[in-house]
Amino acid sequence: MNAELGNTRRGFLRALSLSGLSAALPVRAGEKKARIAITFDLEMSRNFPRWEDTRWDYEKGNLNEETKRYTTDAARRVKAHGGHMHFFVVGQVFEQENVDWLKELNQSGHRIGNHTYDHINVLARRPADLQYRFRRAPWLIEGKEPVQIIRENIHLCTEAMRARLGIAPAGFRTPGGSATGLNGRDDLQSMLRDLGFTWVSSKYPAHSNSKTGESPEASVIENILAAQAAAQPFVYPGGLIEIPMSPISDVGAFRNGRWKLDDFLRAIRLAVEWTIEHRAVFDFLCHPSVMYPSDPEFKTIELICDLVRKAGDRAELVTLDDIAASLSK
Repeated sequence: MNAELGNTRRGFLRALSLSGLSAALPVRAGEKKARIAITFDLEMSRNFPRWEDTRWDYEKGNLNEETKRYTTDAARRVKAHGGHMHFFVVGQVFEQENVDWLKELNQSGHRIGNHTYDHINVLARRPADLQYRFRRAPWLIEGKEPVQIIRENIHLCTEAMRARLGIAPAGFRTPGGSATGLNGRDDLQSMLRDLGFTWVSSKYPAHSNSKTGESPEASVIENILAAQAAAQPFVYPGGLIEIPMSPISDVGAFRNGRWKLDDFLRAIRLAVEWTIEHRAVFDFLCHPSVMYPSDPEFKTIELICDLVRKAGDRAELVTLDDIAASLSK
């Protein structure tokens, strides 16, 4: 173990001790394996592949060929390691002429979930906060309350999946993440259950980041590692299961922090190692539209799969459906 890694680990353990989180996360009785999920949000992302690319805010589902190719290649790599991926797709994608590649992903055993139709903010209280598209074209939602628009947008994605793929969505992920998930939003929890969902992926714990363009300091990595404890699945009082997204995402690293790939790999390695050590859950969140220009050789995917393989019977690659099933028993 090199000095930097050793110092990071020691700092992390100190942080856990001070916060009391280490005592809250023993190895789970009866759970011998850490559960590692690799998830892609199928949407276009502003600032990628070029920093000046911002039109994607208005056409989130207009996936380019590079994004689709990266998605299918990643799925093949994960399956070669004995696992399956979980994808969350915006409904606009189903307006594209050909969705055979999505059908093939489903037939290969990968899961495909609902990510709303227009990539809307489900926590929005005002129409103007829902999505850039509706600011440009407000007549699309004229006369409707945000709660109605949100419900219709989620339902529309489900209907698009049924029409083009012939399947129901495997779970729901909110566009964007909230540090508190859906806590305090009993209305949204109830809405999702009414729409047929038993689990949601909406929580993304708050964490530190580096100054833009700088490599993350040890304190930043320690804070990201400490946030893994807050990224563990739980059940809301109403029965809806929450499967949080684990820091740090590709957007957080490559857009917000402008990290180099080696920095991202270091953070992901440490987070997955923590997860394996604690027999916990890690939900790797990324976007193929971000990853194909940032990690064209799939180093992050291969790293995660290799760490799971080397862990032997201490870890396994799973989908979010598998994680949800373990909480619903």
